Amino acid sequence: MMNKTKIAAAQLTPVFLDKEKTVEKACEAIREAGKNGAKVIVFPEAFISGYPDWVWLIPNSKGAELNKLYLKLVQNAVSIPDNSTNKLCEAAKKAKISVVMGMHERNAETSGSSLFNSLLFINDQGEITGKHRKLIPTGGERLIWAQGDGSTFKAYDTAAGKIAGLICWENFMPLARNAIYETGAQILAAPTWDKSPNWQQSMQHIAREGGMFVVSTCMALKKEDIPDSYDFKKLYPEDREWINTGNSCIISPKGQILAGPLEAEEGILYADIDLNEIIEAKRMFDVVGHYSRPDVFNFSVNTKNNH
Repeated sequence: MMNKTKIAAAQLTPVFLDKEKTVEKACEAIREAGKNGAKVIVFPEAFISGYPDWVWLIPNSKGAELNKLYLKLVQNAVSIPDNSTNKLCEAAKKAKISVVMGMHERNAETSGSSLFNSLLFINDQGEITGKHRKLIPTGGERLIWAQGDGSTFKAYDTAAGKIAGLICWENFMPLARNAIYETGAQILAAPTWDKSPNWQQSMQHIAREGGMFVVSTCMALKKEDIPDSYDFKKLYPEDREWINTGNSCIISPKGQILAGPLEAEEGILYADIDLNEIIEAKRMFDVVGHYSRPDVFNFSVNTKNNH
């Protein structure tokens, strides 16, 4: 592993609730990032096959409408492994790049009918190294996603450094962050749906707190990207163009923005990183090193798989 490498954030628009076409688009981006010399590419939260924004629009009393949408969502979700993951692995291997992919994941180990908000980790040999399931969906998201557990708090070696992931507001959980810091992660993949300035400030804080590079990746989504066949589209204001403007960015261990934020457009962000910056940042403050005070604080993670 070299100290100086390049990493990427894919602020792209999925083909809404179309798994096959979204996977094709992801593979194109993987190939492009590989050609441009990136060693890691991070995709947005729930990229395959789109964020279920209707949870903020349709009340739970509208059961028939929600059933129809949930069925479509499950049909376009991913089982690990399946044909979709095979294609992603093949693209990663050919491009010689590690991939962190946000996706709706079916609970293939049991019923295949519940969904997790998951990150899939693929190495540059095209092998699945692991996955992370979001611990707590937020607000209306709880009508869609089940809860993950502590078994997926892991970091994975890549040519750019050791990488781990937390999804969206899971990054606001101090103990979840500490669990990631203790893995020795050097890069935090932080796929999200949050495009706000407050989110960016939090990402800068987390980069400094953890002494790590942070890749905050959000999908860019216009109202026109949702097919007219979905009735919930009519619930948006008529003059609304963007559902999510993205604002993806890559941040250094010192809290400096290295790339982005990219607003209201699709694109792949790139940043050259130097892992020596992590050591420099941790000279004064190493949250799980000389600043951890294990004589005062006890910390443990239940790593049992509860599913």
